[in-house]
Amino acid sequence: MKKRKIISILLFIVGVVLSISFILKVEFPQGFEAYFKREYYNQFGPLAISIELLIASYYLFIRHKKANFALALFGFTALLDPLFNQIGLFNSTVPLYGTMILSICAILCLWLAFINIFNLKRLSYLATIISVILSVFVELFFNYL
Repeated sequence: MKKRKIISILLFIVGVVLSISFILKVEFPQGFEAYFKREYYNQFGPLAISIELLIASYYLFIRHKKANFALALFGFTALLDPLFNQIGLFNSTVPLYGTMILSICAILCLWLAFINIFNLKRLSYLATIISVILSVFVELFFNYL
């Protein structure tokens, strides 16, 4: 129990720091029509990933039955961003330091989710597939649409 809470608090702190960092980089445009352009919404992609980390760490802290799903969803989203960037699907808006930190956290979260180290509800094959599909949708929404 103590390890679970320590890990969740550390992940939460990382999520808060990255969320603050990413929200400070958002540029709010002048004029009403600029809010309906794709460039404006693309800025919120890194923030969405860090908020997924916040939610997953909170679920882990309170031992929610969907914690492993939230951890997997964050993990896949954080790892798909640099993967899609590398294959040329889009140019990621996540800064390099964010990519590195989120990738390390994503690997840890995927390990926690699939090993089920804290005896939470085990991920089914269907839940795994759904988390991958949702991660792809999140990435495409903030980077491609």
